[in-house]
Amino acid sequence: MEGLRLIIQLALPVLVLGILVAFLRWTWTPRRGRSLVPRTPRRGAPDEYGLLVAVAAPADDAETVRLTALLDAAGIRHTLVDTTQGPRLMVWPDSAPSARRLLRDTGAAS
Repeated sequence: MEGLRLIIQLALPVLVLGILVAFLRWTWTPRRGRSLVPRTPRRGAPDEYGLLVAVAAPADDAETVRLTALLDAAGIRHTLVDTTQGPRLMVWPDSAPSARRLLRDTGAAS
């Protein structure tokens, strides 16, 4: 009985460690997009963001805050994207005309 207890005491930690190693290897394997760990996002050109359309190119943080406040007040969903050509405010295509009109009417550059 003492021999069986010794085997269990030695085998159990090895088994737990093996399961942990297998899980971590599966989690961090980068092949064929099967990794569960998200990749570091890369910056792209303004036209590489799927359906989103660039409506403004804020020059600095203060302008970004002002423009996002205008879009928020108008209820237009938007996001700020750091592209290879600088920051851009992006909106969905169906909101683009109204966002551009709003920004143009308030004196913001498009």
